[in-house]
Amino acid sequence: MQMMSFSVAPLDQGMSFKAKAYQALRQAITQMDIYGGPSEIRLDERQLCEALGVSRTPVREAMALLEQEGFIRSMPRRGIFVVRKTKAEIIEMITVCAALEGMAARLFVERADERGMADLHETFDRFAEGELADHVLEYSDANVAFHQSIIQASG
Repeated sequence: MQMMSFSVAPLDQGMSFKAKAYQALRQAITQMDIYGGPSEIRLDERQLCEALGVSRTPVREAMALLEQEGFIRSMPRRGIFVVRKTKAEIIEMITVCAALEGMAARLFVERADERGMADLHETFDRFAEGELADHVLEYSDANVAFHQSIIQASG
């Protein structure tokens, strides 16, 4: 078993500690290389509480949400582990996402107005000049924004 340390910052006071802990933990999990090592990644509740600067209750509540969403799994007397999806599960998720995006694109075409179309064009207008290689990171972010725009505009 591999113990993984998180790089999380203490939480500010804007929203509930549960929500902040959830956001911080979800972000940390989605940014870590969960497939880099051969063993499972175990989360230490005490370390997380200290890193986040909160008591155990918000961390436990956040972990319950993360478990419901499939990011972690709790194993009695063993601990809490980051879930690593199998290749088949990843392919299934991609297939479902592709189907949903296809439906969203169809609905977008049916419902799109001038503003929605202009928003999509604006997403990529800044890439018209220069080489694509100069904008790889920006392009990736713009691609995600593009797909999110289609989904939102599809209703």
